[in-house]
Amino acid sequence: MAGQKVIEVKVPSVGESVQEILISQWLVKDGDFVNEDEPVAELETDKATVEVPSPATGKIKILKPEGEVVNPGDVIATIEVVEGEVPTKPTEPEPKEKQPVAEEKTAEPKEEKPVEQPKEEPVQATAEKGGEEPKATPVAMRLMKEYGIDSSEVLGTGSGGKITKQDVINYIKQRLSEERSVTSVVAHQEFQSIPKGERTVVRKRLTPLRKALIKRLMNARHKTAMLTTFNEVDMTAIMEIRKKYKEAFKEKHGVKLGIMSFFTRACAIALMEFPQVNAQIDGDEVVYFNYADIGIAVATPRGLVVPVVRNAESKTLPELEREIDELARKGREGKLKPEDLEGGTFTITNGGVFGSLMSTPLLNYPQTAILGMHAIKQRPVAVNGKVEIRPMMYLALSYDHRLIDGADAVSFLVRVIELLQNPVMLIDGTDPIEKKLLLL
Repeated sequence: MAGQKVIEVKVPSVGESVQEILISQWLVKDGDFVNEDEPVAELETDKATVEVPSPATGKIKILKPEGEVVNPGDVIATIEVVEGEVPTKPTEPEPKEKQPVAEEKTAEPKEEKPVEQPKEEPVQATAEKGGEEPKATPVAMRLMKEYGIDSSEVLGTGSGGKITKQDVINYIKQRLSEERSVTSVVAHQEFQSIPKGERTVVRKRLTPLRKALIKRLMNARHKTAMLTTFNEVDMTAIMEIRKKYKEAFKEKHGVKLGIMSFFTRACAIALMEFPQVNAQIDGDEVVYFNYADIGIAVATPRGLVVPVVRNAESKTLPELEREIDELARKGREGKLKPEDLEGGTFTITNGGVFGSLMSTPLLNYPQTAILGMHAIKQRPVAVNGKVEIRPMMYLALSYDHRLIDGADAVSFLVRVIELLQNPVMLIDGTDPIEKKLLLL
């Protein structure tokens, strides 16, 4: 006779500096059968979102509700394991149309493999079956419910047409404008079901991530002497390079050639030439870094996060593009780890993707400088005594005046602009013409 065993699902350790852990969502329902290592819950800290895998296969009993604050080691659920049963049996009944196939086979686990073959049918066929919902991962189902999406509208790319989390994210990106904040879309969904004309107030608890963001912004306001200098950059050369090489670049490196890699590379070179812009104040001391760990601000469904590109000063444009793309993707999917967000000596934020023409970025404390990028607009400018229409972008450098003098801040920004307007200099930071002339 099979025996029963109960295994605890505990909150994992997510870093010594984490002070608050929130159960942001359960990916399964109370009483569901789950497989070992299947994600059952998402925990949110002030740094990242962490998935909690099931330690065993069995029936789950949820002990802590969504929205509750927990600590490392807390038991949030239990798994009831029936010893002697085949582990995958509980999940077998999910595809109803496949039950007769399973009955024709013996109970041996190896004989169950033919049941998987129908999963290879085209994805479209799965969506066309009347009344039936395509299979989806728990995370994908949760996202579709949260955003009010009909699963029949989403094209699944997983095994047998299963809808994955990334499939839902891709669908949302297609349905919504790229410039629109994902956070505002979530807020909009909260009020869709409320009748028009009804005065309603919704209260939601601040997440650990939002609390951490508030703390950093308040520190930037109250613990620094922040000042901002503005300038503009002519994006003609970079736009021409992207137009000419974008197809070949993507074919060779597997990622699109964006503008963020150019800005990251330019800032990394300039930071090595202006060490005070790459420094921090620690009590009565100034800490200088001989490397450039550049944070890239990314808007995610849970708020603003700043994953860090390590040693940007030693990386090529393709390497930077791949890493930035990967960090941004992980941020949007909630897969950033605490170590992806820690540290950083300088930050770049791009309000231009949302249409911002000019803004004053706040410091990412305890860093002492941040570069704000803005929208590229065709504007008339004077070029060699003539008026020409050029793609121009306003830049804003906010800096801590306690450490960085105005002359150094302006010189740093001018150097960044020089590198951006002469992209060939991004290779080693020097002008090839000037280099050759000096060798004569």
